[in-house]
Amino acid sequence: MMDRQTLKLASRVTLLGFGINIALAAVKLMAGIIGRSSALIADAVHSLSDLITDVIAILGVRIGNRPADTSHEYGHGKIETLATAIIGIMLFLVGLGLFLSGANKVLDTYRGHILLKPGWVAFYTAIISIVIKEWLYRYTMKTGRQVNSKAIVANAWHHRSDAFSSIGCVVGIGGAILLGQRWRILDPIAAIGISIFIIKEAFNIILQCINELTEKSLGEEMEANILRVIMSVPGVKNPHNLKTRSIGNAHAIDVHIEVDSSLNIVQAHDISSRVEERLRDLLGKETFISVHVEPPT
Repeated sequence: MMDRQTLKLASRVTLLGFGINIALAAVKLMAGIIGRSSALIADAVHSLSDLITDVIAILGVRIGNRPADTSHEYGHGKIETLATAIIGIMLFLVGLGLFLSGANKVLDTYRGHILLKPGWVAFYTAIISIVIKEWLYRYTMKTGRQVNSKAIVANAWHHRSDAFSSIGCVVGIGGAILLGQRWRILDPIAAIGISIFIIKEAFNIILQCINELTEKSLGEEMEANILRVIMSVPGVKNPHNLKTRSIGNAHAIDVHIEVDSSLNIVQAHDISSRVEERLRDLLGKETFISVHVEPPT
């Protein structure tokens, strides 16, 4: 769970993205209409989709970081995972839409349809959009990693998808203006390439969320590190029945350990407490740990 300062930082970067997306969508829509650029108008619609993911990210971070209560004794971390999955699905749909739109334009060109020649205002607006959205991606990604929020990291990728969408506009618009009518097909071709990248990133985000929601373990390498840390505690023998999973940004560990049968309950409890302390040093203070103490078999 985030502390108040970290939560404030996470909310600030998301609200910043929300404001920028409103402004960019409005400017690109206006420039697309004035500059006769269907690509820039579509890019404006893409920016509008970012507004929705900004709202989801804000709600996911705030609700997901509520403390545990009687109805959610393991906290609300999976709400953020669910919010991240929604962002991933929306990102996938945006990428698929860009792919289909680009493919249709390519087919229309071969059927003899002539694309309109865009104006310079559309070209320069697309360049400005690339610069702003790439900066916003880097800033959001840095903050997302700093506060350890999957929803904010996913939202950062959505910002970058908008930047790459604008790159397609620059290529297509620039080609149409400078190279003539036959090169206007560059716009939809670039959009297809960009859409494939967006779909790939969306798939990775969705897969990670599915793994968490279906209780996937932390992986062999992490579990090996966990067992190594447990064995480093004096008095611990034969750790076994290790089970791990993620709960939002936190982790849950369930493990059985053996201790000498001659120890009293206080001594055995002290060993168990030291195991918990070292595991929290490894995985974070918010880790849920259950250590079952057993006599040697």
